[in-house]
Amino acid sequence: MSRPGRDDAPDRLYTLTQGRSRSGPDNPFDLVTLVVAECDPVPGMQSEHAAILRLTGRPTAVVEIAAELKLPVSITRILLSDLLAAGRVSARHPRRTAVPDPDILEQVLVGLRNL
Repeated sequence: MSRPGRDDAPDRLYTLTQGRSRSGPDNPFDLVTLVVAECDPVPGMQSEHAAILRLTGRPTAVVEIAAELKLPVSITRILLSDLLAAGRVSARHPRRTAVPDPDILEQVLVGLRNL
């Protein structure tokens, strides 16, 4: 039965996460964390988990996964935590480039001024 004026999405999100509203405190997922599937989806798997595994055949950022699934990032992080705990995905942060030595930057600036 439809409830006029009421959005059913919160009910759906509640069931997707089995009532959890937060992932664990040691959750490694932020918006730019790259997620890679470690296996293929298996029959009987929750459809959102299977969709995540299909999306992450190549490294994919958490924010991209959430956008593709049309789910809030917080819900996506909970689903990813489930998959990580089961060993079905791995997570890694993008490489951070080393900050150049300030002396080198100063030498470049002096060189540019001399041009």
